[in-house]
Amino acid sequence: MSKTIETDLRTFIKFWLVPLGIGVTIVILYKALTGLVIIGASIFLALALKPLVRKVNEFFTKHFGKDKKHQTLSAVFAYLIVVLVIGAIIAIVGPVVVNETAKFVQHFPETFEKSFGGWDGINSFGNSIGIQNLQGEVTNALTGISNNLLGLLGNNLMSSVTGVADIVMKIVLVIVLTFLFLLEGPDMLNSLWQNMGSRKEDRERTNVIKNVVTRMADVVSTYVSRQVLVAIIDGCAVMIIVFILSLILGFSSSLAIPMGMTTMLFYLIPMFGQFIGGTLVTILLFFSSPLAAGIFAIIYIVYSQVENNVISPKIQGNALNLKPVVILCAVVIGMYMFGLLGAIIAIPIAGCIRVLIEEIPNIKALRD
Repeated sequence: MSKTIETDLRTFIKFWLVPLGIGVTIVILYKALTGLVIIGASIFLALALKPLVRKVNEFFTKHFGKDKKHQTLSAVFAYLIVVLVIGAIIAIVGPVVVNETAKFVQHFPETFEKSFGGWDGINSFGNSIGIQNLQGEVTNALTGISNNLLGLLGNNLMSSVTGVADIVMKIVLVIVLTFLFLLEGPDMLNSLWQNMGSRKEDRERTNVIKNVVTRMADVVSTYVSRQVLVAIIDGCAVMIIVFILSLILGFSSSLAIPMGMTTMLFYLIPMFGQFIGGTLVTILLFFSSPLAAGIFAIIYIVYSQVENNVISPKIQGNALNLKPVVILCAVVIGMYMFGLLGAIIAIPIAGCIRVLIEEIPNIKALRD
C-alpha cells in the first residue's frame, strides 16, 4: 500500500538547503583549518601574555599616572620582553649545543676508548654474548643507516625547503597576529559588548556571555603564568645541579645556565616537555662527561618526582580544577590533532570547556 506525501515548494527547498548548508560549511571550515589554527594560536598567545601586560600597565600607572595610552604601551613592552627573552635563550643555548656536539665529535675516539675499550672491547663483549666480529656488524649497520639518511635527505630536499618556508611563514603570521590581538583585542571586545543591544534581555544575555568569555580568558592566562613559574623553578634547579656537578667532576661550569634554559623552555610543553628537556641535557652533558650525565639523570629523575607531586600542584593549585585523566586525554587528543601546538594548548582548552559546562545553567536561564 503506497502513500503520497504532498509538500509545498518552500518546505522542499528548506529540506535540501539545510544539509547542503551544513556540507558547504564543513568544506569551508576544512579549507580554512590552517588559517583558523593560526588565528586560534595567536589568540591563545595574546591571552597568555595578559598577566604580563597587566603587570606592566600597573607599573606605568604607579609611576606615570593613569592614562589610556598606557594600555597600548603595556602591550608593546610586554611583547618586546617576551621576544627578547626567547631570543636570549636561543642565542645562549644554540652555540652551546653546537660547541658541545663539535667537541664530542672531535674527542669521540678518546671517549670511545675510555668508555668501551675501543673496538677490542666491543669485539670482546660481542664474543661474550655469542656475536663474532661485532665491530663489522656495527660498522655495516652504521653505513646502512647513513646511506639511507643521505638518500632520504636527497629525495626530500626540495620538499623540506618548501616545508621550512611554510613553517616560517606561519610563525611570522602568528607573531604579527598575536601583537595585533594584544593591541586591539580589548577594544574589539568592548565594542562587541556595547553592540549586543541595550534592552534588559540583551544586557542579561551580554552579561552571561561576557562572564563566560572572561572566565575562559582567565583560565588560559592563569594556566600559562603558573606553568611559566614552574618552568623557571625547574630551570633554576637544573642550573644548580649542573653547576655543582661541574665543580666536582671538572667540566666547564658555563654549561649550567644554557642547560637550565633548555629545560625551562621544554618544560612549557605539557606532560612530555620535562622528559624531553631532561633527556636533551643528559645527552649534552654526556658529550663533556659521561659520568656527569649519568649522575644528572638520576638526580633529575628524583627531583622531577618532587616537582610533579609537591611543587607543581602547590603552585598550580586548583586553577583549572581538572582530573589527571582529563588532562592526559586532552593532551593526547590535542597532540594527535595539531601536533606540538595541540599538546601545548590542550590543557587550557579543556579548562575552557569545563567553564562552559559550569555556565550551562546560566545559559539555559536566558531561554526560559
